[in-house]
Amino acid sequence: MTFAALAQAPDRRRTEARMLAFAVAITVGGYAYTGLSMEGRLPDGMPWFTAAMVLIALVPHLVVRRVAERADPLILPLATLLTGIGLVLLNRLDITYERLPRLQTAQAATGQLVWTCLGVAVCVAILLLLRDHRVLQRYVYLTMAVGLVLLMAPAFFGADQFGAKRWILLGPLSLQPGEFVKLMIVVFFAGYLTVNRNALALTGRRVMGVQLPPGRQLGPIFTIWIISLLVLVFERDLGTSLIFFGVFVIMLYMATERTGWVVCGLLMAAVGAAVVGSAEPHVKGRVMAWLHPMDIFLPPEKRPPGLISAQSAESLFSFGSGGVGGTGLGQGHPELVGFAGNSDFILTTVGEELGMAGVMAVLLLYTLLAQRGFRVGVSARDPFGKLLAVGLSGALVLQVFVVAGGVTGLIPLTGKALPFLAKGGSSLVANWMMVAVLLRISDAAQRRREPVGAFARRGRRRAGRRALPGPRAGGPGS
Repeated sequence: MTFAALAQAPDRRRTEARMLAFAVAITVGGYAYTGLSMEGRLPDGMPWFTAAMVLIALVPHLVVRRVAERADPLILPLATLLTGIGLVLLNRLDITYERLPRLQTAQAATGQLVWTCLGVAVCVAILLLLRDHRVLQRYVYLTMAVGLVLLMAPAFFGADQFGAKRWILLGPLSLQPGEFVKLMIVVFFAGYLTVNRNALALTGRRVMGVQLPPGRQLGPIFTIWIISLLVLVFERDLGTSLIFFGVFVIMLYMATERTGWVVCGLLMAAVGAAVVGSAEPHVKGRVMAWLHPMDIFLPPEKRPPGLISAQSAESLFSFGSGGVGGTGLGQGHPELVGFAGNSDFILTTVGEELGMAGVMAVLLLYTLLAQRGFRVGVSARDPFGKLLAVGLSGALVLQVFVVAGGVTGLIPLTGKALPFLAKGGSSLVANWMMVAVLLRISDAAQRRREPVGAFARRGRRRAGRRALPGPRAGGPGS
């Protein structure tokens, strides 16, 4: 499909409708297959689940067709498909948890469906209320102030769960502020770099072939570096710290096109991780589990100091037992990995039951969603929109990398939620907010490329040409 064809609003929305129908069909089919595989019958909630998925896909599509008719046609279907796959996996885990009450793991699929509806509702509200993404640029400092307060709140008022302080308990609910802070930080960085990009890009000195930024301009990156280290020390949240700092470096490079910022960022990240990893017990334990995953099965006196978790080894066993094609949905034993349905370890369920092929398919869906976001950034006409789209897409890529990398043993475990798939209301709502902003930027970018009237006139001319009869055989035109 050519770019000109994608640019036409009716074609885009028809493409989106077909892709949404495909996503709903895959999700409902997976839900039905899970029930048939594990219980020998269709699930009791099949009609309700089907209706919910249709509404989850249909409502935002109608809103996009109404208020953002030129938005990218693949962003919404990709988010819907990833969310649906997560619901199917959580439902599959719930069946096992119900059969094995000794695991003492709460069922998550119903709650996740409720959070999905809430996330879609927030997405729709943003599309209806935020008619121009540049409005966000007026409130960048207010956004950053609120973001810093939310980022620091778990250190003082948060609950210590699974070794990290990243949750705030509100009665029976728990809120993970870091998921929303991620979006606020991207908005602030986009606004800050839009104003200061020339000073950051045009000054500095060249050292060993690398253009390094000037000392006075290193202040912001040092500040972000220190804040990310404080998050890592006081909240023991390795994932948020990596995403926080990584997004800033990505957006700096996008704004300045200078490799010096990337070099400085990588060196500072390595130094900070080495210092905190050797001093903070929780982070050190995760590093030891990454370096020596199988040593957990040794006698306690022979284990490396700080190694207390078997999750890294369990996830490797899960991926290994799945092989290339997997055991089949509902035919594995993902419950053997601790709280798989309530954490980033839900990817091990994919690896065991859908195999390496399933894991690659899920990662390709994330890659395609990020690619569409980067494409939106490239096509945006205003600098703020460019940086905002790239920052949101970069944050998605970084979060998928730190989660998938930790579960597969590529890097130490971080504990972040896998976007759209893993249980987590805060993560789900924040990611659907990201989807809404990307849709709004993509619509604005295409509207500035060519006015609405031009598309309407072009469509009428094409329709008129198709309606003209061709020359008859034997007539003047033959």
